[in-house]
Amino acid sequence: MWLAVVFALIAGAMTAVQSRINGELASAIGDPYTAATISFGTGLVLLLVALAVWRPGRRGFEHLSAALRERRIAWWMVLGGIAGAWFVTTQGLSAGVVGVALFTIAIVAGQTLGGIVFDLVGLGPGGRRPLTVTRVVGAVLALAAIAWAVSAQLAHDVPILLMVLPFIAGLGSAWQQAVNGRVRGAAASALTATVVNFAVGTTALVVVMLVHAASVGWPTSFPGEAWLYTGGAIGCVFIAAQAVLVRVVGVLVLALCGVGGQLAAALSLDLLVPTAGRPVDVATIGGTLLALVAVIIASIRWSRRRHAAPSEPGDPGEPAPHPGD
Repeated sequence: MWLAVVFALIAGAMTAVQSRINGELASAIGDPYTAATISFGTGLVLLLVALAVWRPGRRGFEHLSAALRERRIAWWMVLGGIAGAWFVTTQGLSAGVVGVALFTIAIVAGQTLGGIVFDLVGLGPGGRRPLTVTRVVGAVLALAAIAWAVSAQLAHDVPILLMVLPFIAGLGSAWQQAVNGRVRGAAASALTATVVNFAVGTTALVVVMLVHAASVGWPTSFPGEAWLYTGGAIGCVFIAAQAVLVRVVGVLVLALCGVGGQLAAALSLDLLVPTAGRPVDVATIGGTLLALVAVIIASIRWSRRRHAAPSEPGDPGEPAPHPGD
């Protein structure tokens, strides 16, 4: 359990780094939709290379197809990549403007509320997890944190829409973690689940990019810095990690651990490498700290108990993973 928490924190920190990279790429080419497609597309290419040399990952598609035919998972559960595509798009639309810390606070609120709802209805592979007082308090504090931080940034003329977009992306991220966990369980392979996620997301982004390009045209130039194209590789790692970890810790705790990592990395990035014209002020730091308190409070009950994830009703259990998978 504690090892899973540590990896979830690391995955959260990687999310914040990806937000900064994708935001910078979108600013450099002046097109957030093309930037998002590049990020997802490069991730998909890397995953297809891994799939070509990793037989258990290819075999996972057979298990997944059988699970879909036998209706052990619903068809819409393979569409988690759409939420991932929206998340990456909002990184380009919002993170480069409002700063990674404020962007992350909006993600915090969405992930926390989404984690509560999806754990309560049992969407994740671990089944239903009860609603507790600490979870409710944590969600309320997360909302208070975003309100505090936004109140300060309004003085900088940050459009409210640029805060609403990552909030919705946070809700989608919690849903994505839940359904990707179900796909990973059905396929018995984190690689298979991640490939499905990136294939769906890339397809959605290509359609959006083509529609956008048809109306406003294509970017005229692309930056030469190699690090601006690493967002997809980072996404491969934390999406695969989430697909594995969600069964162990549940949707809410995974989201909250990820939030903790995001907050630490995001605030560090905005302090060390601030976004031009968006200095970090007291309210932003205070909102971040309050959101971190919300994470701790909502996690208290889970940190004091060990639990085994039950199988879904009618589900004989997750297929045993192949050696090394």
